[in-house]
Amino acid sequence: MTPNDLVLIPGGEFLMGQEDGRDEERPVHRVTVAPFRLCRFQVTNQDFAAFRKFVFDGPTLPVTSVSWFDAVEYCRWLSVEWGREIRLSTEAEWEFAARGGMEQKLYPWGDAPVTSRAGYGDRWREGPEPVATSEPNGYGLFDMCENVHEWCLDWYDPGYYLVSPAENPRGPETGTRRASRGGAWRHHIKIARCAARSSIPPEFRYADYGFRVAAEE
Repeated sequence: MTPNDLVLIPGGEFLMGQEDGRDEERPVHRVTVAPFRLCRFQVTNQDFAAFRKFVFDGPTLPVTSVSWFDAVEYCRWLSVEWGREIRLSTEAEWEFAARGGMEQKLYPWGDAPVTSRAGYGDRWREGPEPVATSEPNGYGLFDMCENVHEWCLDWYDPGYYLVSPAENPRGPETGTRRASRGGAWRHHIKIARCAARSSIPPEFRYADYGFRVAAEE
């Protein structure tokens, strides 16, 4: 992963949420996000080991079992390494990017079921797959909505969409859980919808939780 892997996401308006989704995905509301950059890859074991030494198998596998605090610390370290501010994406930025320029489609590739994804039945048998082994979305981002859950910057509130500002929402001011997005290898359905939300306490470290980095434009 290099600074050149920070893809420019153009920003703009989109409809966030899914009306026939779970309660926390409603109401669908129009949101504007400013242009920003998002890494085309999930952070890998090799990437993370440059920051914090640990024993791992598979340098191109996404790093997992990292807490939200670990992810934020990595972003601070990478900010120094790359000479620009690196951070986690907000939920709104993540969903906008996951949609890849398409409006109100279920998945990054459209509305076709997850079982139509190439190799779906053979992947994620015992853990995550190496990053970038499936087709990217319309913005050139790999593994959006699949492989591992990705930490977001926001505190999580299931009712936040009722009060969310229309411009660059960044989540509630406080909370007990941090937001995450995307599907993960441990689940029965291994690819999440673009609108699907999840969360866990920020100190937790799970084998299906990783992250990707973002930056201001």
